Amino acid sequence: MTTLSNGLRVVVVPQSGLHRAHVALYVRVGSRFETRKTNGLSHFLEHMLYRGTPRLKNAHEVNLAVENLGGYLYAATQTDFGVFSVTLPPESLAEVTALFSEILLYPTFSDIDIEKEIVCEEILEDLDDDGRQVDADNLSRRLIYPTHPLGFTITGDEERVRSFNHAMLSTHHAQHYTASSSVLAFAGAVDPDEAMTLAEKHFGKLPCGHVLGADAPVHTQDKPRIEIVENVSSQTELRVCFRAVSERSDSRAAMDMLMRVIDDGMSTRLYHRIVDNKGLCYDVGASFDGYEDDGVLDFAAGVRHERSSVVTREILQILVDIAQSGPTESELAKARKRNAWELRAMLDSPEDLASFYACSLLFDRFETPEARVAANAAVTHQELKSLAQMLAQPNRLNVLAVGLLDHGEDHRLEDVVMGFRS
Repeated sequence: MTTLSNGLRVVVVPQSGLHRAHVALYVRVGSRFETRKTNGLSHFLEHMLYRGTPRLKNAHEVNLAVENLGGYLYAATQTDFGVFSVTLPPESLAEVTALFSEILLYPTFSDIDIEKEIVCEEILEDLDDDGRQVDADNLSRRLIYPTHPLGFTITGDEERVRSFNHAMLSTHHAQHYTASSSVLAFAGAVDPDEAMTLAEKHFGKLPCGHVLGADAPVHTQDKPRIEIVENVSSQTELRVCFRAVSERSDSRAAMDMLMRVIDDGMSTRLYHRIVDNKGLCYDVGASFDGYEDDGVLDFAAGVRHERSSVVTREILQILVDIAQSGPTESELAKARKRNAWELRAMLDSPEDLASFYACSLLFDRFETPEARVAANAAVTHQELKSLAQMLAQPNRLNVLAVGLLDHGEDHRLEDVVMGFRS
């Protein structure tokens, strides 16, 4: 890792034997850095950055220029960071890096009204016929963070999007797209010396700026929360969430391993218990969303409406069982092996390896894959048991159900949630 004179951190990860290169810029931007008035602006700006430069007048010219060099553009906005990338043939690295910097540093925000229509169509995917928010992930985050930007949707709403203008885009771009708030990554079939020369030449022009801070959420929850949203559908979408540790927590490695014990394939506890053993639903999963100052353990399932309470009870019991007895030695041994295998597999993916290093730098928790494997392998039975005990508390539980819970199923679900004890 090298820091340029403007403060931009650059990481170069050559991967011998690959036949593609990857360049990506990671930026501290997203809905958690927004207000209610500007909610959705980061995501809209992501769309607008590929809309043109002074030389390339519109989105078609931008895409054509990149594709003529063998590359393809990608972009995504998350809650607390954005990523812009291009994957390309190695022989196009110099030309594509120059083009990539032009696109990100000098956007003209052309065709803003056209892009508003596109983003408003995207927003509709999360709404029902009456315009109500029914996306379970969006609603569960609002339940957990009712007054904090971590509870905002990434896309915002149609009213906000239609209020955005050129001046707002320019201001947001100037505030967030700075060297201090960004990390540039090169991975794959790249020469380190050439990559650093290209970084300095084309991204050394990125304004220095300063690292944007974010207010940590203040939790006042003292008992379980539950929200039931009526929605005409064939299944109920369940989200059983526990407020968890942050990305910077001393328990971060234990959180990794706990997730592998709970849900890392169809032989682990969650799938085996709910699907294979009891046949309660077709698919169920668990994930960890970590932020720099907070985190969420999220169980997700699509179930028959009348099984919502039963599936929720079974999910809760999985975490309680680990809190009471911890994982078995065979579970922990399997988790260690699979963790090492997965991190080693990143060596075949420039996209994954760039993301690993860039995100760790962006949020000041830099580590190598080897260090991550070692830290996770050192997690003990007692650490996992203690973490599960900390998580499995009523004042950390938030449950959302989006569906048709009639014939008393809504009350049965409420009884399960409000009666939860670790």
